[in-house]
Amino acid sequence: MVRIKQAVQMDHSPYLVPTGQPVDLRAWTTDDDGGLDKRAAKDRTDDLNDRIEALQELLFAEGRHKVLVIIQATDTGGKDGTIRHVFDKVNPQGVKVASFKKPTEEELGHDYLWRVHRHAPKSGEITIFNRSHYEDVLVVRVHDLVPPEQWERRYEHINAFERLLTDEGTTIVKLFLHISKDEQRERLQDRLDEADKNWKFDSGDLRERAHWDQYQEAFRVMLERTSTVHAPWYVIPADRKWFRNLLVSEIIAATLEQLDMAFPPAEEGIRDLVIE
Repeated sequence: MVRIKQAVQMDHSPYLVPTGQPVDLRAWTTDDDGGLDKRAAKDRTDDLNDRIEALQELLFAEGRHKVLVIIQATDTGGKDGTIRHVFDKVNPQGVKVASFKKPTEEELGHDYLWRVHRHAPKSGEITIFNRSHYEDVLVVRVHDLVPPEQWERRYEHINAFERLLTDEGTTIVKLFLHISKDEQRERLQDRLDEADKNWKFDSGDLRERAHWDQYQEAFRVMLERTSTVHAPWYVIPADRKWFRNLLVSEIIAATLEQLDMAFPPAEEGIRDLVIE
């Protein structure tokens, strides 16, 4: 079996949402630095990028495991940046990103999980959900798009859906990127003040920001009701982008390492072949 050398790891348990316990988002800091400085963290993240690259190649070659990474955050929370930095070196042949925005008419004609299930990873693949089925207990709840009794049932649906995926061999990593309201304000202002970021600004983000408290409550309940043994949530302090990237990289690398993978055996007799 080929082993990938492990990098030194932080203790990830403080960021793991306990199963079946009350969640108070105010107790989770948004600006943690793990006791590290920025330069050291970036060096460690670069090493982890190499490790994730090697482990992803092994995952693809073995073709036995499936990995689903779910990323949720408020607007400007850093979903795109996290994906870009953590999966910087992976082979795009074995990694795909699925983004879930406003449902199309066709998608609205089906149950709300229909558009999600078809993007689940196949064997040997990592799939990253940039937003996900959790929008149907977040946006839908905050904006009263369906009656409360309808979205209330969805926590149970989602847990059952994720249990189906894990029972069929999918490893699920769920990451909530946790930023402060002040940090969101600064990031939105940067999009206005810096010309090369103007394209990122959407006035709709300001309308959503007006619902900050309602979203925080929706996120709190999401974490409390859907952090399960088979698919737990991690709360990622995301005010400091460099620490966010390091912590997520460590969690992804550790998850892949725990799969205990091996390259497939070589075809018999090829070691004696000489190419002329």
